[in-house]
Amino acid sequence: MISSIAELISDRIGAMPAGERRAAQTLIANYPLTGLKTVAEFSAAAGVSSPTILRFVARLGFQNYPEFQSALQDELAAQLQSPASRTLDPGSAGGTVSPMLEATLDNMRETFRHLTDKQLADIAARLAERRGKTFLIGGRFTDPLARYMAAHLAIIQPDVYHLAGQESIWRDRLIDMGKRDVLVIFDIRRYQESLVRFAEKAHHRGVQIILFTDQWLSPIARFARHVIAGRTAVPSAWDSSAALFVVAETLIGAVTRQLEAAGAKRIRDLESLR
Repeated sequence: MISSIAELISDRIGAMPAGERRAAQTLIANYPLTGLKTVAEFSAAAGVSSPTILRFVARLGFQNYPEFQSALQDELAAQLQSPASRTLDPGSAGGTVSPMLEATLDNMRETFRHLTDKQLADIAARLAERRGKTFLIGGRFTDPLARYMAAHLAIIQPDVYHLAGQESIWRDRLIDMGKRDVLVIFDIRRYQESLVRFAEKAHHRGVQIILFTDQWLSPIARFARHVIAGRTAVPSAWDSSAALFVVAETLIGAVTRQLEAAGAKRIRDLESLR
């Protein structure tokens, strides 16, 4: 399974010298559009030299800059695909669940292969902090994941809120968000403009954003403190959120362990009210 450029960066950024790391961060902040500019424009945006950009591209495994840009163009095309444009291989759509199952399992394996233990631990630690509120929201097809995660987190800690309904309702909740708060967003292709607008406003208020997205990266990535890029493509007209769901469950388990005493007491108190 071919890794996206964002995944390659995630895997290799720890070994990059400072200049290449700045190039990587600049690309992720405006992914993939910065990489589609000329070398000179990319280097100016990152504040590094043109040779540094070329070394960065080589470190990702590309022979030259045009090859790097071709890969980004393929990713951009994949981002914009609608379900109607995703045709199935006739040999794999013959009424068996095996191709779908194998693709889903591959998605889970690849997602966790690109996630480090430190990244998961840092996100779990932030979600377990008691100093602010936690808000969760998703898009048209991913909001059930946000609702599921919020339902679990709300049992083990206070001030957890799932944002539902119309965009105007989300905007009204911005007044309650500040620098101590966390906003968890689920957004996969084709990315939801209303979520991007909401994330930008929350970011400007100092809210820390945790983004669950796909391997091609929602535009919300440029506002996010933490980005979880899961694999979603399967042999179907529709993307699969299964890998992101498993990551969400992994984090729910990790937060529960960190809040063991306080969470257990809260559960007992809730049970006593039933």
